[in-house]
Amino acid sequence: MHNGLLADRLWPADATGRPARIAALAVIGSLLVAVAAQVSVPMIPVPMTLQTLAVLMVGAAYGARLGAATLALYALQGALGLPVFANLMGGYAVLAGPTGGYILGFILAAGLVGYLAERGWARTPLRLLAACLAGAAVLYVPGLLWLSQFTGAAQVFAVGLFPFLPGDIVKAALVALALPAAQALIGGKS
Repeated sequence: MHNGLLADRLWPADATGRPARIAALAVIGSLLVAVAAQVSVPMIPVPMTLQTLAVLMVGAAYGARLGAATLALYALQGALGLPVFANLMGGYAVLAGPTGGYILGFILAAGLVGYLAERGWARTPLRLLAACLAGAAVLYVPGLLWLSQFTGAAQVFAVGLFPFLPGDIVKAALVALALPAAQALIGGKS
């Protein structure tokens, strides 16, 4: 348990309920990402959604292992055909399509932000902003590599990175402000 993590402060772990707690938090987090995916601005080949906001929040609130596991559960839910991806899409075809690399990147981003949060980066908005920006950058690596198979290397940044940077900076800033505010509301230092 990491006392500074929001999830641990809202729902402290005990030895008897630990597996049920972990499973419940993973499901709640994956549903949060699924709902955020539905707030979408249609763009081709990658829609603009609030998924990144939810991914960064899950990582910061849950920590590295639970954050990454939650996003892996989200990807699995989508792969199994549940309509959790943008525009109520699901199925393996979405993962094999242009956005599949970003979905893999969500797992890496939540893990990195969670890792940094466990090490105290969620204690101040500025450090949490840096952690969230690092997480957002990490999710682009597999996202752009995979997307380039569909767009070609010459177009990948124009369609898969540049249009999303301003929004991702705002999303990272929202997490950096919201998480410490939530910590303050429940009391104590993060």
